[in-house]
Formats: sequence, structure tokens, C-alpha cells
Amino acid sequence: MNDNDLDPAALVSNPFSTRFISPTTVDYLFPKGTDAARLVTKLREADWWGQIIGPHGSGKTALLHSLAPLLEEAGRRVELCVLHDSERRLRIAQRTKSGWNRHTQVVVDGYEQLGWFSRVMLKRNCRSRGAGLLVSAHASVGLPAVWETETSLELARTLVARLLPQQRVSRITAEDVSCAFSAHQGNLREMLMSLYDVYEERSGGADDQG
Repeated sequence: MNDNDLDPAALVSNPFSTRFISPTTVDYLFPKGTDAARLVTKLREADWWGQIIGPHGSGKTALLHSLAPLLEEAGRRVELCVLHDSERRLRIAQRTKSGWNRHTQVVVDGYEQLGWFSRVMLKRNCRSRGAGLLVSAHASVGLPAVWETETSLELARTLVARLLPQQRVSRITAEDVSCAFSAHQGNLREMLMSLYDVYEERSGGADDQG
């Protein structure tokens, strides 16, 4: 049963609204044989330092949010920093940095946005206080490899199937997903956003925009 079957709001809202497809809302889908717990173990074995790499829209942010509660359960105090385009330095108060210790897990989403000096200072701050450092980037930044996110048409179809309420599944076809996946060159985030309009057109434009 699709979780949306039990959610009345899902039946009157567009399942591709931002509130449903946000990386903080959508769980990262692991391939068989791997799960978030294994990645936490791998990170622990690397003394809590590591990188998650992958192309745009492949689930890096969703994965970091999926890992956060497990890191907390492992005794880590997560300090999540999200960097957007053109942000060259972290906006972290010195008071916050002073509180970092061996239980702190600094997590930086979009690490490649940082300038060289900011990266050096971040690593120095983490090492001097014994804090862990987990980052996401589009290519390797030289930290121990924790995971590499990838996209596929099969994964895209699974994501769409999870989002669609059973009663509305016919509004998005397998061909719709295939075309959107190809048009956005495998970027799952952009693909899901593009399906919003397709769903709206077949719903008569009655659904809200969340």
C-alpha cells in the first residue's frame, strides 16, 4: 500500500508539490544490500570523516537528512550546514565552533561551493576539536569515500510510484517518467518538479500548489 493512500491531503494535492518532493521529505532509496546504518558504520570506521559524491539531483541532500537521525543515535551531535550556489564560506558563529568536540558531526551539504581557504579552515577547526566531518559534493574532495549517489530510470519510476496516490496513479504514465528523466539528464529533482505541470494538466488544474 502506498503511504499516500492513507493521507487525505495527498488525494487533493499535487504529489509533486515542493512539500512532497523536498529532499528533507523524500527518503533516500538505497539499492538492495545497503542501508543508512551501513553507511554510518563506514563513516565510523573512517573516524567520522567522509564524503558523499554524486551528480546534481541524485539524492545527496536526501541521503544526508536520512543519515542524520542515525548519526544522532550513534552518539553524534549533528551540525548540518547547507550551502547554496555562490556561497563561498560557512556562516557559523565562533561560539558554535568553540562548542565542537569529539562527539560533534559537522555535515556540509554542497561542500564544493566553499573556497579553498574556507575548506582549509573548516578541516582545521574540525581536527583541532576532534569533530567529525561529512560532506557532499559533485566530485571527490579527497575525503574517505562513504557513498556515491547515482540515478537511473528504474529509480525514477520507483520514486514516482511512491509519490503517487494509488487512486491517481494513471495521471503519470511510465512514458511520462521516461521522457522527464531523459529531458533532465537524470536529474531526479528537476524531473519530479517537471511532473508537477503534467499532473496538474491531467487533474484539470484543481490541485493546489503546496
